Amino acid sequence: MPILALGFLLGVWLLQLQAHLPSPVWMLSAVPAVLLGGALLYRPRARSHRAIVRSLLWLLVAVPAGFAWALFDAGRHPDPPSADLRHDGIFEGRIVSLPVVYDHSTRFLFDIPAPDGTKTLRLRVSWYGSVPDLRPGETWRLHLRLRAPRGFMNPGGFDYEGWLRQQGVWAVATVRVAPDNQRLQAARGLSGGVDRLRQRIVEGLDRTPGEARFAGVLMALAVGHRARIPDEHWSVFLATGTNHLMAISGLHIGLMAGLGYGLVNLLWRRQPALALCLPAQRAGALAAVFTGAFYAMLAGFAVPTQRALVMLCVVMLAVWLGRTGQPWRVLSLALIAVLLWDPGAVLGAGFWLSFGAVAVILLSLTGRLRPPTGWRAAARIQVLVALGLTPLLLVFFSQTSVVAPLANLLAVPWVGLLVVPLTLLSAALTLLHPLAGLPVAWLADGLMGLIWIWLEFLAGLPFARWHASRPAWALALAALGIALWLLPRGLPGRALAPVLCLPLLWPPSPELPEGGLRLTLLDVGQGLAAVVQTRHHTLVYDTGPGFLSGFDTGQSVVVPFLRHQGVGRVDRLLISHGDNDHAGGAQSVIDLIPVHKVQGAWGLRQARVPAIPCERGMAWRWDGVDFRILHPPPHWGDDNISSCVLQVEGPGGRVLLPGDVDGLGEAVLLYFAADGLRSDVLVLPHHGARDAASDAFLDRVSPTLALVGAGFNSRFGHPDASVRERLDIRGIPLRGTAEEGAIRVDLLPGEPLHSPPGWRITARRYWHSE
Repeated sequence: MPILALGFLLGVWLLQLQAHLPSPVWMLSAVPAVLLGGALLYRPRARSHRAIVRSLLWLLVAVPAGFAWALFDAGRHPDPPSADLRHDGIFEGRIVSLPVVYDHSTRFLFDIPAPDGTKTLRLRVSWYGSVPDLRPGETWRLHLRLRAPRGFMNPGGFDYEGWLRQQGVWAVATVRVAPDNQRLQAARGLSGGVDRLRQRIVEGLDRTPGEARFAGVLMALAVGHRARIPDEHWSVFLATGTNHLMAISGLHIGLMAGLGYGLVNLLWRRQPALALCLPAQRAGALAAVFTGAFYAMLAGFAVPTQRALVMLCVVMLAVWLGRTGQPWRVLSLALIAVLLWDPGAVLGAGFWLSFGAVAVILLSLTGRLRPPTGWRAAARIQVLVALGLTPLLLVFFSQTSVVAPLANLLAVPWVGLLVVPLTLLSAALTLLHPLAGLPVAWLADGLMGLIWIWLEFLAGLPFARWHASRPAWALALAALGIALWLLPRGLPGRALAPVLCLPLLWPPSPELPEGGLRLTLLDVGQGLAAVVQTRHHTLVYDTGPGFLSGFDTGQSVVVPFLRHQGVGRVDRLLISHGDNDHAGGAQSVIDLIPVHKVQGAWGLRQARVPAIPCERGMAWRWDGVDFRILHPPPHWGDDNISSCVLQVEGPGGRVLLPGDVDGLGEAVLLYFAADGLRSDVLVLPHHGARDAASDAFLDRVSPTLALVGAGFNSRFGHPDASVRERLDIRGIPLRGTAEEGAIRVDLLPGEPLHSPPGWRITARRYWHSE
């Protein structure tokens, strides 16, 4: 059974790696492989085959079956909209989620009928400005601007389009100010009933009296509403590896199901008449399923919650049938059931971490003559889970929490057995009366504050997190080594575990040679962020925009990219000028990763890191690569014409980063820089605006490659058609982040300029827009 489950998983995962969906005819071609493998397995003499042969036959059956099932599931989703979709219209639909209120906007899911009327399309709607009171289940007529989902595409970045697809979202939309926006029908009956209950609970917890520091945490624990958790709390959760406590998934549903199972089992045994009708063990299993389902309902049946509920049902089925003595078979069945329910679950880190944690626990407990008990067993499990999940955490997040075992040892039972039950009790009382649950919520908040002292202490330790980026082969060897180490003593191969883990601990050698230079122009939409790497140093040039919602590309793009590249510190953060689309993410970069020095006009306005001005004539050298500031002259301002222009030169060529310089700034740059502007790679100034990159400028720079950072279908029209024409006349190829995502250029000594296709092309999956 484990081989069958792993083969099915492999088939599902292979489908998710496809850049384009194969033809549905492929599902028919999988049938012969499945039938052949099945026939060979069930031939009379198949029982005498060696285990390895049987395993290969099971894979012959499972892999095509998993691939075909995932392909069938992908075909059930609505066809994605055209990438250039930008349509204004009036739509009638129903609110189908809990509205999430931010400082300047409200977001919710909105179901509208498809044009052909055969199905429903789901939109993720953002309503800015003054927003009326919105309730789940209400029907509204809204004037919307529809757009195809399009996220940033960068190494190490968040796959926004994939996440929306998991939520069933077809397109995103913005509410336009119009008299047509009106409520057509209030929620009634079963329409949005669960979400209406969830909203009442959120509003009740929001009334918690006194200094309720953890109201957002209680909302997350009660109904999975995490929007109110402040950033400083998330930082502590991430540093201590306890962020999983804020997602209602396997741990929470398992704890609540366990409480339901234990309570009903205990009471049932005290009633002989009931026990004669139904064994207490089976009654407890039913109670566990109902308890878990109720908690999943409160969480809005989110994707992780659905996965956890499916796993719970499989485990309780094993309890009902008396098959709990085969834990690996139960885990395999749970894995297959989850993949049958949602093949797209393999796209989320939670899927791998959930099953990985259970597998680590089973490996560490089975086959032992004297397994530990009590607090020693709990402590051992926490340490082993933290170690066992390290390769997966590095794959998904390029970091892991060193203090996670200490944090979870106390936080898991404290939150699971005290805070969560009290929070749910408060939620139940709130449904009876808006003020009835406040005393219990206040108590839950106080208990959360007690464990918070421990978590904050651990998060403040200098070694709390380990950031690392390792190649796939090193992570695979480490995973195998950890699996061998978890096996009982005396089994063959266990001695190889330390050797297999060494590549994970050994620092990787520098990828670039002396004098080598790498430029990565990151995809930050309508803005600019670039990273220049030499053999041992890293410079970040601009950090992209920040938004009123609190989201910024420094935190979501620049820092994840640096960690993905194994960069532990930024030697220089250079901000060309203070416009938001260049400097909006700078503070997050400084907060989240060590920065040695800040340069530029923005740098003079912050005091956390030593800052120096950006003036013509400044220069430095790293690893055989020269950096020169070509503009502005001393004592200029902080606007476009004063942009800090940086030229980087190595034996393999030159790169010019001109910020938003144009007009007078470009004229002054041309006058003073003279022939020194000649560069192999040019990042177009001002995103390729009409008045930037004049004929004289392009002639003086004479690049062999031009890059531009701009938003897809930007309302500014960047790069301008006139700029494209000037480049075409000179035969200069232009590549943009809007079409290609992050773009990398290598200039290495003695080698021609090398620039592979952008990240949107190389990392494309079938759900990504073209």
